[in-house]
Amino acid sequence: MRFRAKQLDIGCITRFSKVVATLTKSVKSCVLRLTPDKLYFVVVERGTVGGVNVWCELIQANFFDDYRIEGRDESNEIYLEIALDQLSRTLKTAQNAQVVKIKLTKKQGAFLMVEVIQPSLAGAQRTVVHDIPVIVVPQRLWSDYQEPVMPDIDVSIYLPPLKMLKSVVDRMKNISCYLMLSANMNGELTLKIETDTVSVATYFKELMNHQFAADNSISSGGTAVRNNEQFSQVTVDIKKFGHLMQGQFAPTKVICKSYKHNEHRLNISMETWGDQKCCEWPSATGVPTS
Repeated sequence: MRFRAKQLDIGCITRFSKVVATLTKSVKSCVLRLTPDKLYFVVVERGTVGGVNVWCELIQANFFDDYRIEGRDESNEIYLEIALDQLSRTLKTAQNAQVVKIKLTKKQGAFLMVEVIQPSLAGAQRTVVHDIPVIVVPQRLWSDYQEPVMPDIDVSIYLPPLKMLKSVVDRMKNISCYLMLSANMNGELTLKIETDTVSVATYFKELMNHQFAADNSISSGGTAVRNNEQFSQVTVDIKKFGHLMQGQFAPTKVICKSYKHNEHRLNISMETWGDQKCCEWPSATGVPTS
């Protein structure tokens, strides 16, 4: 089982660092899935309220100049459990690096070695090596970290600019621990908090709706006709939702999807540089409203 990769372009180094830093805002550890063509950051939290599932898919050619992997069998994949905060701190030291090399090594345990080659004022190269401990995930558990199968969609809508949302959520989280999001297929989105003493809501109109496949356009088993003005509502942990708004990269697409399949769920999908990042929350409470 071998893995090594190399980054020579400062833009690729910076983008990769920002992706990891953004993920660290939501979760502290994840499973890093390595394949010949892509790498994935996967988080599966099984909490009943506010648990976060993350699926971040990166095309390796967009980030690495050299990328080699040898898995244990014909699948040619490697799954590693890694602390994202340690990886993020390591990559921050590489923002002005000439070369970044990443290699899976085995010492007293498994480590992801990150070698950062920095220029110096004297013209000589300066090399700093970081060893990040990882846990190799056994193959019998790989099925837990596959791309999630999404249930039927109630609503899919493009969110307003994240900076605008962050400003709203930052004010609301000082009042309540939970955020209610309501949206419909008529371009309307509402962010609302409620306590025993106060109710605050922010309304967005004339947003674009994301059109999904016809077989997913009806959430009631394919027998009902969708009412575009009907709202679907989910309630999520406001702090975890706010962390996602603090991302360090500017996505080209941010889509909010609400699902109703036994339980309500909220899915936030971000796309940038041809890659995709997904965060999903089970709803604390959530029922469709008219």
